[in-house]
Amino acid sequence: MRRKAWPPSWKSGPATGRGSNMAIIAFIGVGNMGGGMALNLVKAGHEVWAFDLSADTLARVVAGGATAATSAADAAAGADVIITMLPAGSHVRAAYEGDLFAVAQPHAILIDCSTIDVATAKAMGEAAASKGLAMVDAPVSGGTAAADGGTLTFMVGGPDAAFATAQPILEKMGKAVIHAGGAGMGQAAKICNNMILGATMVATAEAFVLAEKLGLEAQTFFDISSKASGQSWAMTSDCPVPGPVPTAPSNRDYAGGFAAALMLKDLKLACQAAQGAGASVPMGAEAEALYQLFVNNGGAATDFSGIIRLLRG
Repeated sequence: MRRKAWPPSWKSGPATGRGSNMAIIAFIGVGNMGGGMALNLVKAGHEVWAFDLSADTLARVVAGGATAATSAADAAAGADVIITMLPAGSHVRAAYEGDLFAVAQPHAILIDCSTIDVATAKAMGEAAASKGLAMVDAPVSGGTAAADGGTLTFMVGGPDAAFATAQPILEKMGKAVIHAGGAGMGQAAKICNNMILGATMVATAEAFVLAEKLGLEAQTFFDISSKASGQSWAMTSDCPVPGPVPTAPSNRDYAGGFAAALMLKDLKLACQAAQGAGASVPMGAEAEALYQLFVNNGGAATDFSGIIRLLRG
Protein backbone atom coordinates (compact mmCIF):
# COMPACT_ATOMS: atom_id res chain seq x y z
CA MET A 1 0.00 0.00 0.00
CA ARG A 2 1.27 3.45 -0.84
CA ARG A 3 1.86 5.99 1.91
CA LYS A 4 -0.20 9.15 1.33
CA ALA A 5 1.66 11.77 3.37
CA TRP A 6 5.21 13.07 3.25
CA PRO A 7 6.60 13.05 6.81
CA PRO A 8 8.19 16.26 8.08
CA SER A 9 11.28 14.24 9.04
CA TRP A 10 11.99 13.60 5.37
CA LYS A 11 11.36 17.19 4.32
CA SER A 12 13.95 18.36 6.83
CA GLY A 13 16.71 16.27 5.27
CA PRO A 14 17.64 13.64 2.70
CA ALA A 15 16.36 10.10 3.09
CA THR A 16 18.75 7.69 4.75
CA GLY A 17 17.00 4.42 3.96
CA ARG A 18 13.63 2.74 3.63
CA GLY A 19 11.21 3.53 6.42
CA SER A 20 9.72 6.75 7.79
CA ASN A 21 12.17 8.89 5.81
CA MET A 22 11.22 7.34 2.49
CA ALA A 23 9.46 9.46 -0.13
CA ILE A 24 7.19 8.09 -2.82
CA ILE A 25 8.47 9.31 -6.17
CA ALA A 26 6.63 9.09 -9.48
CA PHE A 27 9.08 9.01 -12.39
CA ILE A 28 7.53 9.42 -15.82
CA GLY A 29 9.89 8.80 -18.74
CA VAL A 30 12.62 6.33 -17.79
CA GLY A 31 14.56 6.09 -21.05
CA ASN A 32 18.29 6.61 -21.59
CA MET A 33 18.50 9.53 -19.13
CA GLY A 34 15.48 8.97 -16.90
CA GLY A 35 16.25 5.32 -16.28
CA GLY A 36 19.58 5.95 -14.59
CA MET A 37 18.13 8.87 -12.65
CA ALA A 38 15.24 6.77 -11.36
CA LEU A 39 17.55 3.96 -10.28
CA ASN A 40 19.69 6.39 -8.30
CA LEU A 41 16.59 7.42 -6.38
CA VAL A 42 15.88 3.75 -5.68
CA LYS A 43 19.45 3.35 -4.42
CA ALA A 44 18.94 6.36 -2.15
CA GLY A 45 16.10 4.51 -0.43
CA HIS A 46 13.05 6.05 -2.06
CA GLU A 47 10.01 4.19 -3.36
CA VAL A 48 9.91 4.86 -7.10
CA TRP A 49 6.81 4.33 -9.22
CA ALA A 50 7.89 4.42 -12.85
CA PHE A 51 6.01 4.75 -16.11
CA ASP A 52 7.19 4.72 -19.70
CA LEU A 53 5.51 3.99 -23.01
CA SER A 54 8.26 1.44 -23.78
CA ALA A 55 7.72 -1.86 -21.97
CA ASP A 56 11.39 -2.82 -22.37
CA THR A 57 12.55 0.50 -20.92
CA LEU A 58 10.18 0.16 -17.99
CA ALA A 59 11.34 -3.41 -17.35
CA ARG A 60 14.92 -2.20 -16.93
CA VAL A 61 14.11 0.09 -14.02
CA VAL A 62 11.74 -2.45 -12.47
CA ALA A 63 14.64 -4.92 -12.46
CA GLY A 64 16.60 -2.27 -10.54
CA GLY A 65 13.98 -1.94 -7.81
CA ALA A 66 11.35 0.46 -9.13
CA THR A 67 7.66 -0.42 -9.29
CA ALA A 68 5.86 -0.35 -12.64
CA ALA A 69 2.85 1.93 -12.98
CA THR A 70 0.18 1.44 -15.63
CA SER A 71 0.01 5.12 -16.57
CA ALA A 72 1.42 8.52 -15.67
CA ALA A 73 -1.63 9.16 -13.49
CA ASP A 74 -1.19 5.81 -11.74
CA ALA A 75 2.46 6.61 -10.99
CA ALA A 76 1.65 10.07 -9.63
CA ALA A 77 -1.39 9.22 -7.49
CA GLY A 78 -0.35 9.67 -3.86
CA ALA A 79 3.25 10.55 -4.74
CA ASP A 80 5.31 13.03 -2.75
CA VAL A 81 7.47 13.88 -5.76
CA ILE A 82 6.51 13.80 -9.45
CA ILE A 83 9.42 13.81 -11.92
CA THR A 84 9.05 13.95 -15.68
CA MET A 85 11.73 13.34 -18.31
CA LEU A 86 9.98 13.71 -21.67
CA PRO A 87 11.04 14.46 -25.26
CA ALA A 88 9.52 17.87 -25.95
CA GLY A 89 7.40 20.71 -24.64
CA SER A 90 4.23 19.29 -26.22
CA HIS A 91 4.68 16.06 -24.26
CA VAL A 92 5.31 17.93 -21.01
CA ARG A 93 2.22 20.10 -21.48
CA ALA A 94 0.08 17.06 -22.34
CA ALA A 95 1.32 15.12 -19.31
CA TYR A 96 0.72 17.87 -16.77
CA GLU A 97 -2.49 19.30 -18.19
CA GLY A 98 -3.85 15.86 -19.05
CA ASP A 99 -3.17 13.94 -15.84
CA LEU A 100 -0.52 15.16 -13.44
CA PHE A 101 -2.01 18.45 -12.24
CA ALA A 102 -5.28 16.63 -11.60
CA VAL A 103 -3.84 13.82 -9.47
CA ALA A 104 -0.97 15.64 -7.73
CA GLN A 105 -1.26 15.80 -3.94
CA PRO A 106 -1.26 19.33 -2.46
CA HIS A 107 2.08 18.68 -0.73
CA ALA A 108 3.80 17.18 -3.81
CA ILE A 109 6.76 18.81 -5.55
CA LEU A 110 6.63 18.63 -9.35
CA ILE A 111 9.99 18.44 -11.13
CA ASP A 112 10.28 18.53 -14.91
CA CYS A 113 13.75 17.41 -16.00
CA SER A 114 12.96 17.49 -19.73
CA THR A 115 14.73 19.93 -22.03
CA ILE A 116 11.96 22.04 -23.55
CA ASP A 117 11.24 25.57 -24.71
CA VAL A 118 11.34 28.34 -22.12
CA ALA A 119 7.77 29.48 -22.87
CA THR A 120 6.26 26.08 -22.08
CA ALA A 121 8.33 25.76 -18.90
CA LYS A 122 7.09 29.16 -17.73
CA ALA A 123 3.51 28.29 -18.62
CA MET A 124 3.62 25.02 -16.69
CA GLY A 125 5.16 26.73 -13.67
CA GLU A 126 2.43 29.37 -13.71
CA ALA A 127 -0.29 26.74 -14.16
CA ALA A 128 1.06 24.75 -11.20
CA ALA A 129 1.13 27.87 -9.02
CA SER A 130 -2.46 28.71 -9.97
CA LYS A 131 -3.47 25.28 -8.66
CA GLY A 132 -1.52 25.71 -5.42
CA LEU A 133 1.19 23.26 -6.50
CA ALA A 134 4.97 23.68 -6.27
CA MET A 135 6.88 23.07 -9.50
CA VAL A 136 10.39 23.55 -10.88
CA ASP A 137 11.94 23.08 -14.30
CA ALA A 138 15.20 21.21 -13.80
CA PRO A 139 16.90 20.19 -17.07
CA VAL A 140 20.16 18.30 -16.80
CA SER A 141 23.65 18.30 -18.22
CA GLY A 142 26.08 15.40 -18.28
CA GLY A 143 24.75 12.70 -20.58
CA THR A 144 23.87 9.07 -19.94
CA ALA A 145 27.07 8.26 -18.05
CA ALA A 146 26.34 11.03 -15.55
CA ALA A 147 22.69 9.97 -15.31
CA ASP A 148 23.76 6.43 -14.45
CA GLY A 149 26.53 7.60 -12.10
CA GLY A 150 24.48 10.22 -10.27
CA THR A 151 26.78 13.06 -11.33
CA LEU A 152 24.43 15.23 -13.38
CA THR A 153 24.26 19.01 -13.16
CA PHE A 154 20.76 20.37 -12.62
CA MET A 155 19.82 23.89 -13.72
CA VAL A 156 16.67 24.73 -11.80
CA GLY A 157 14.00 27.34 -12.41
CA GLY A 158 11.17 28.08 -10.02
CA PRO A 159 10.24 29.82 -6.75
CA ASP A 160 12.73 29.73 -3.88
CA ALA A 161 10.52 27.51 -1.73
CA ALA A 162 9.94 25.01 -4.55
CA PHE A 163 13.69 24.86 -5.23
CA ALA A 164 14.41 24.20 -1.54
CA THR A 165 11.94 21.30 -1.57
CA ALA A 166 13.27 19.83 -4.81
CA GLN A 167 16.96 20.19 -3.97
CA PRO A 168 17.34 17.14 -1.66
CA ILE A 169 15.77 14.92 -4.33
CA LEU A 170 17.89 16.32 -7.14
CA GLU A 171 21.06 15.90 -5.06
CA LYS A 172 20.48 12.14 -5.12
CA MET A 173 20.87 12.24 -8.90
CA GLY A 174 23.53 14.90 -9.43
CA LYS A 175 26.77 16.48 -8.33
CA ALA A 176 25.54 20.06 -8.72
CA VAL A 177 22.08 21.55 -8.22
CA ILE A 178 21.99 25.24 -9.12
CA HIS A 179 19.05 27.62 -8.80
CA ALA A 180 18.92 29.67 -12.00
CA GLY A 181 15.96 31.89 -11.10
CA GLY A 182 12.21 31.85 -11.63
CA ALA A 183 10.10 29.51 -13.73
CA GLY A 184 11.70 28.76 -17.09
CA MET A 185 15.18 29.90 -16.11
CA GLY A 186 16.43 26.33 -15.77
CA GLN A 187 15.52 25.82 -19.41
CA ALA A 188 17.13 29.14 -20.36
CA ALA A 189 20.38 28.04 -18.72
CA LYS A 190 20.24 24.63 -20.40
CA ILE A 191 19.77 25.84 -23.96
CA CYS A 192 22.44 28.53 -23.58
CA ASN A 193 24.86 25.94 -22.16
CA ASN A 194 24.18 23.46 -24.94
CA MET A 195 24.56 26.12 -27.61
CA ILE A 196 28.10 26.60 -26.30
CA LEU A 197 28.63 22.83 -26.29
CA GLY A 198 27.32 22.30 -29.82
CA ALA A 199 29.36 25.11 -31.34
CA THR A 200 32.45 24.06 -29.37
CA MET A 201 32.19 20.46 -30.58
CA VAL A 202 32.02 21.63 -34.20
CA ALA A 203 35.13 23.79 -33.71
CA THR A 204 36.93 20.96 -31.89
CA ALA A 205 36.11 18.45 -34.64
CA GLU A 206 37.21 20.94 -37.30
CA ALA A 207 40.53 21.38 -35.54
CA PHE A 208 41.18 17.61 -35.37
CA VAL A 209 40.37 17.25 -39.07
CA LEU A 210 42.71 20.12 -39.93
CA ALA A 211 45.48 18.71 -37.71
CA GLU A 212 45.08 15.35 -39.46
CA LYS A 213 45.36 16.91 -42.93
CA LEU A 214 48.43 18.87 -41.85
CA GLY A 215 50.13 15.67 -40.73
CA LEU A 216 49.76 16.20 -36.97
CA GLU A 217 48.80 13.03 -35.11
CA ALA A 218 45.53 13.18 -33.17
CA GLN A 219 47.10 12.07 -29.89
CA THR A 220 49.87 14.65 -30.18
CA PHE A 221 47.40 17.42 -30.96
CA PHE A 222 45.23 16.32 -28.03
CA ASP A 223 48.21 16.28 -25.65
CA ILE A 224 49.01 19.86 -26.64
CA SER A 225 45.56 21.44 -27.00
CA SER A 226 44.05 19.77 -23.94
CA LYS A 227 46.67 21.61 -21.88
CA ALA A 228 46.51 24.85 -23.83
CA SER A 229 43.91 27.49 -24.61
CA GLY A 230 41.95 25.16 -26.90
CA GLN A 231 40.94 22.95 -23.99
CA SER A 232 37.20 22.34 -23.53
CA TRP A 233 34.75 19.72 -22.28
CA ALA A 234 34.18 18.70 -25.90
CA MET A 235 37.86 17.84 -26.18
CA THR A 236 38.70 16.29 -22.81
CA SER A 237 35.43 14.45 -22.05
CA ASP A 238 33.90 13.71 -25.47
CA CYS A 239 36.88 13.83 -27.80
CA PRO A 240 35.62 13.43 -31.39
CA VAL A 241 38.52 11.16 -32.43
CA PRO A 242 39.13 7.71 -30.93
CA GLY A 243 42.12 7.14 -28.70
CA PRO A 244 42.89 10.20 -26.55
CA VAL A 245 39.85 9.81 -24.23
CA PRO A 246 39.13 6.07 -23.82
CA THR A 247 35.63 6.62 -22.39
CA ALA A 248 34.48 8.87 -25.26
CA PRO A 249 31.83 7.50 -27.65
CA SER A 250 34.28 7.97 -30.54
CA ASN A 251 35.91 4.74 -29.31
CA ARG A 252 32.59 2.90 -29.72
CA ASP A 253 31.84 4.03 -33.27
CA TYR A 254 30.03 7.02 -31.72
CA ALA A 255 27.42 4.84 -30.00
CA GLY A 256 25.85 6.06 -26.76
CA GLY A 257 26.57 9.43 -25.25
CA PHE A 258 24.44 12.44 -26.23
CA ALA A 259 22.66 11.77 -29.51
CA ALA A 260 23.13 14.24 -32.36
CA ALA A 261 19.35 14.47 -32.72
CA LEU A 262 19.11 15.73 -29.15
CA MET A 263 21.86 18.26 -29.73
CA LEU A 264 19.98 19.46 -32.80
CA LYS A 265 16.82 19.77 -30.71
CA ASP A 266 18.64 21.91 -28.13
CA LEU A 267 20.24 24.10 -30.79
CA LYS A 268 16.84 24.68 -32.37
CA LEU A 269 15.42 25.66 -28.98
CA ALA A 270 18.32 28.07 -28.46
CA CYS A 271 17.94 29.66 -31.88
CA GLN A 272 14.17 29.96 -31.48
CA ALA A 273 14.65 31.60 -28.09
CA ALA A 274 17.25 33.94 -29.55
CA GLN A 275 14.88 35.00 -32.29
CA GLY A 276 12.16 35.72 -29.76
CA ALA A 277 14.56 37.67 -27.53
CA GLY A 278 16.18 39.61 -30.36
CA ALA A 279 19.62 38.09 -29.66
CA SER A 280 22.27 37.50 -32.32
CA VAL A 281 23.64 33.93 -32.28
CA PRO A 282 25.53 33.39 -35.57
CA MET A 283 27.72 30.59 -34.19
CA GLY A 284 24.73 28.84 -32.66
CA ALA A 285 22.82 29.15 -35.93
CA GLU A 286 25.72 27.71 -37.92
CA ALA A 287 26.04 24.82 -35.47
CA GLU A 288 22.32 24.16 -35.86
CA ALA A 289 22.64 24.07 -39.65
CA LEU A 290 25.57 21.63 -39.50
CA TYR A 291 23.82 19.30 -37.05
CA GLN A 292 20.68 19.42 -39.20
CA LEU A 293 22.77 18.28 -42.17
CA PHE A 294 24.44 15.56 -40.08
CA VAL A 295 21.09 14.26 -38.81
CA ASN A 296 19.60 14.37 -42.31
CA ASN A 297 22.49 12.19 -43.49
CA GLY A 298 21.87 9.43 -40.95
CA GLY A 299 23.70 10.70 -37.89
CA ALA A 300 20.68 11.19 -35.63
CA ALA A 301 21.38 8.30 -33.24
CA THR A 302 25.15 8.75 -33.01
CA ASP A 303 26.88 10.78 -30.35
CA PHE A 304 27.04 14.44 -31.30
CA SER A 305 30.84 14.21 -31.52
CA GLY A 306 30.20 12.15 -34.65
CA ILE A 307 29.78 15.49 -36.45
CA ILE A 308 33.45 14.98 -37.33
CA ARG A 309 32.30 12.46 -39.94
CA LEU A 310 30.40 15.20 -41.74
CA LEU A 311 33.38 17.55 -41.55
CA ARG A 312 35.65 14.90 -43.04
CA GLY A 313 33.32 14.84 -46.03
